[in-house]
Amino acid sequence: MNKQIREITKDDLIPLEEYSKKRKALRKEIVHYKKNRRIPIGPYANFYFESYETMKAQIQEMLYIEKGGDEQLKDELAAYNPLIPKGKELVATLMFEIDNPIIRADFLGKIGGIEETVYMKIGNEKIKGIPETDVDRTSEEGKASSVQFIHFHFSNEQIKLFNNSNTKINIGIDHNLYSHSTTITEVSRKSLMEDFI
Repeated sequence: MNKQIREITKDDLIPLEEYSKKRKALRKEIVHYKKNRRIPIGPYANFYFESYETMKAQIQEMLYIEKGGDEQLKDELAAYNPLIPKGKELVATLMFEIDNPIIRADFLGKIGGIEETVYMKIGNEKIKGIPETDVDRTSEEGKASSVQFIHFHFSNEQIKLFNNSNTKINIGIDHNLYSHSTTITEVSRKSLMEDFI
């Protein structure tokens, strides 16, 4: 297992046949684990904080659905390994979830660059979220993708503050058309603390 070096390899994955048998129980486990790692911001945005466990589950599920074998596995590892926190960071998938397609298209068409306005505040220290640079997630026309990947890099001192239950931790988005923040609960803080180990 490569959890400590924070990278998934083929050896870490359950063979497809075995995964098929255990899938229901494994999916139930990961849903329970992810519950404390989801942080809603305002009416449309949700942060889903990723980890070795969430990315391993994602890769297993993609291989199960698409059954692309080793060729697919290379692509999945290349896509998901960068989203595993590397020790002094948190990584979140930011999703704008709007059921109504007309409202969704209108909203996303106006919030280009929103991925540059994400932050986390630990006590008095503000950490700017850094968008994943794999692809440009705002089009030239100013349309934002409904899925963004955001990294938060921490100093040792900021990690100590994060791990202190007396520290207030906020996460927010400061876009002129979508400005919301929320305080991270103690349950979520404890779950995210594991990403620094």
